[in-house]
Amino acid sequence: MKSTNPQPVANSKEWFVVDADGQTLGRLASRIASVLRGKHKPTFSTSVDMGDFVIVLNAGKVVVSGNKLIDKVYHRHTGYPGGIRSISLEKLLQEKPTEAITKAVKGMMPDGVLGTAQLRKLKVYADANHPHEAQMPKELSL
Repeated sequence: MKSTNPQPVANSKEWFVVDADGQTLGRLASRIASVLRGKHKPTFSTSVDMGDFVIVLNAGKVVVSGNKLIDKVYHRHTGYPGGIRSISLEKLLQEKPTEAITKAVKGMMPDGVLGTAQLRKLKVYADANHPHEAQMPKELSL
């Protein structure tokens, strides 16, 4: 019996739109990561990019439970000695609301070239407007 390896087809990509207003950050990010990877399709393969495009609207209106707004801190390093930079989730949502969702989804994607290619299909916007009307996105149920 032969086994088949699915091939990515450019025409099979769909576009989905998600309204993040009032959604929990982690649950939203895990659903988005699943669609970006293509795990919702019966032809899913871990080594092939079979995922769809996802548009996230109202990124600054996500909610988190508990004290995560204050306690959750994102760190990065500049590369210089003593160059650690930290920002809380509350401040990140005020300054760059799209980064919170992008960072959450990126943490759920695979490392390497495949994960980077799949993450490029994520489009996050701070308000309810987006320039992807021509792609006729469908509403993604959460």
